[in-house]
Amino acid sequence: MPKPGPGLRLIDVAQRAGVSLATASRALAGRDGVSAEVADRVRRVSEELGYVANPFARTLAGGSSTTVGLIVHQVDDPYFSEIAGGVIKLADEQGLLVQICHSGRDPGHELRQIRNLIAQRVAVLIVAGSGYGDPRAEAEARDVLAAYQRAGGRVAVIGRHALGADAVLPDNVDGGRALADHLLGLGHRRIAVIAGTPALNTIADRLAGFASALPAYQMALSDISVIYTDFVREGGRVATDRILREHPSVTAIVALNDAMAMGVLAALRERGIPVPQRMSVVGFDDVSVAADLSPSLTTIRLPMTEMGRMALEMALKPRGARPRKRPTGHQLIIRDSTGPVSA
Repeated sequence: MPKPGPGLRLIDVAQRAGVSLATASRALAGRDGVSAEVADRVRRVSEELGYVANPFARTLAGGSSTTVGLIVHQVDDPYFSEIAGGVIKLADEQGLLVQICHSGRDPGHELRQIRNLIAQRVAVLIVAGSGYGDPRAEAEARDVLAAYQRAGGRVAVIGRHALGADAVLPDNVDGGRALADHLLGLGHRRIAVIAGTPALNTIADRLAGFASALPAYQMALSDISVIYTDFVREGGRVATDRILREHPSVTAIVALNDAMAMGVLAALRERGIPVPQRMSVVGFDDVSVAADLSPSLTTIRLPMTEMGRMALEMALKPRGARPRKRPTGHQLIIRDSTGPVSA
């Protein structure tokens, strides 16, 4: 049971009264849409608990901000659109709105978006996408978010961050290992990995998982061609051109997200290189279009829509003594883009 006092949040009142956050907000603000019986119960619980509104809760109760701020790396990436879908669905069920911002995988721009959303007094802030390998890249954002949470705001992140917040953790390491085991089990030894932007924790984790499977096959990461490029579709195309030019004996290409894998498939198709007869291709994420590509894409499935929902669920709960972590699990989805190594 929450303790009475100024540390209480509106969500504590809502949960004790057995109503949604939006209903508690309307009841305490005296707005329409709540029966007299429910409104009386919410007010009674509020008084019993000694609920004291903080600046963020006052704004929410006044009806001017029933808003969730969502920051994603790239709005047109299917990975983030599916995450956003999970956030939006739960927010709609709770009577909340979602405002989406784009960081472009730039920690400075991400910090500006965080500050902008806080200035607009959003009730919840979710940062979706990879954290950065250098903790200094997120140090200022961590301080800003800590002050926001002390004032009553709630934060959750999706990915491995240094932001001191509740986190949904995609299963990147084990997923990378599963991709390696799949290709090595098919006999591939001349493999190239298109790894995206090296500063991102997501890249480091997926690549580390891939590398962890190699010793069982008497291989090391130094035996693999690793190409760093932009973590987008065009990055996959550019990297594929380089692989074909510099490493013509490669029989399998690993793209560490599905967007880059789409670029790989497009580049191979333009050059008449058959997949998987000559080149196997794998991705990571299992975005909704992966099954509809030609050939359909072998990839690691992450529950992206559920990840968005999980993040908002965590943010709507009272803050814990320590940041909570929820892993996602993963599933290897084998489709038409991989096959045994060609003789």
